[in-house]
Amino acid sequence: MYNRATGTSSGAQGAVSVNIPAENADKTLPDVVPDKGSALWNRVHLGTDSLSMENFHPFKSQAGLLTRAAREVGRVLAERRARRVMFIAVLNVLCTLVLFVWCRTTRSMALLAYTYLTVFDILCLVTCLVSIWVSIQKPTPAFSFGYERFEVLAVFTSTTLAQLAQLFVVKESIERLLHHHDVHTGRLLVGTAFGFAVHFVSTYFVSNKAFQHVSEASSSSWLQEHVADMSRSLCSVVPGLSSLLLPRINPLPLIAVAGALALFITDMLIEINNYFRADTFAAISIAIMTIGTMFPMSVYSGRILLQTTPSHIIGQLDKCLREASTLDGVLEFRNEHFWTVSFGTLAGSLHVRIRRDANEQMVLAHVSNRLSNLVTVLTIHIFKDDWTRASLSASSYAASRQPYTSTPAKTGLDPAVPTVNPFQPLPPLHAPNLSTITPIGSPTVPSLHQPASRLYGSGTTVPSHVALGPAGNPGGRIPLRTYQPTNLFGASDGSGQKSTTEFVHR
Repeated sequence: MYNRATGTSSGAQGAVSVNIPAENADKTLPDVVPDKGSALWNRVHLGTDSLSMENFHPFKSQAGLLTRAAREVGRVLAERRARRVMFIAVLNVLCTLVLFVWCRTTRSMALLAYTYLTVFDILCLVTCLVSIWVSIQKPTPAFSFGYERFEVLAVFTSTTLAQLAQLFVVKESIERLLHHHDVHTGRLLVGTAFGFAVHFVSTYFVSNKAFQHVSEASSSSWLQEHVADMSRSLCSVVPGLSSLLLPRINPLPLIAVAGALALFITDMLIEINNYFRADTFAAISIAIMTIGTMFPMSVYSGRILLQTTPSHIIGQLDKCLREASTLDGVLEFRNEHFWTVSFGTLAGSLHVRIRRDANEQMVLAHVSNRLSNLVTVLTIHIFKDDWTRASLSASSYAASRQPYTSTPAKTGLDPAVPTVNPFQPLPPLHAPNLSTITPIGSPTVPSLHQPASRLYGSGTTVPSHVALGPAGNPGGRIPLRTYQPTNLFGASDGSGQKSTTEFVHR
């Protein structure tokens, strides 16, 4: 124990004398026995000024971004399906590089536009890996709904980049229309067949749930609408194709077939008629078909990122809310908000006002049961109708504030302020002696009136309507009523102004 009077510290190791000033004794050591090797023990026994003999680390060392990314990639590749997707992605990258080399040798813009479909396939495979990574993640405080929105972002990015690439193709094709370029058709059909095979392997040999959901839930492209009639006619002849072509064909294989058909026609026109502009028109047509196919997917995923309510769910939500509002004890719903978190996952929150005698748990169970079929993640806040507290608080608030009105309150009137009775009869009128009005310019009292001689000068005939005679003069004008300026409460303000007089003809 440390003795403040003697400046010694006694413990298991005996008494040790420490030279500490008396005025700093209370600020230096507490009333505890420091452990050997601690910061306080080192300061007392070794005379060190530092708090610790070891290195001080204020923050924990965190792994770098690349280290964390490598760790997450290792977790994803631990899955068997992820290794299969990775193998097909590497194969697709190699095939895409070969196609770019052939585009350079053939100088074909149509083949370049078709090669960008294989680039889109690589992005689709990356999206598939993101979906696998999302499935093994758990919600965190920073991402309370999980990491599923990364999957939506991956789909939106893939479709948007595919459209930007095709816009670049359209720009280059327009420049080629102005400048003639020859096209070598030696590897044109070979490149078409090779790209078609790579696209079909990436589409059908990998289960990409994200793009499958988007292609089914998004609106139909103009290419799908034109092919739908032919698909129904073909399925009426060959019913076995109904599962593949109906109700609508998958847009990704459709764009591959349409692009391959355009390249085949281009090769025939160049070989037969040396019509090299056919390659430019084919490139523009492939670009337009690709943009028309990707645009509905971008719109669908973009609306999810904007947290909008799906249009086909609004009617069902209104029906469920009307049914839930008829439950016993439910008064009203407030602050209803429903949005899409990810593909097929709808979240929502609402406030429910109930009666004071209602059971909160019973109402919560019934409302959740009504909305659970549509809303996956639902947050319900229930509060009772506390009308007594609201009325009391409103009355106390009104009593604490002075009303904003021109009429004075009936209670607590100031006796010094006179009141005005509008029904009190007016006092009798007496005609004043107008000849005694002090003219303007008087050294004693200022006036608003002047004699006629001052207004018109000497020797000037005064008009009849300003000739003021005595009160008994029948030819003059008499005052009918005298008004005294008053303040808001009817009292004279004492400002020293003269009274205003109104004259009428007798």
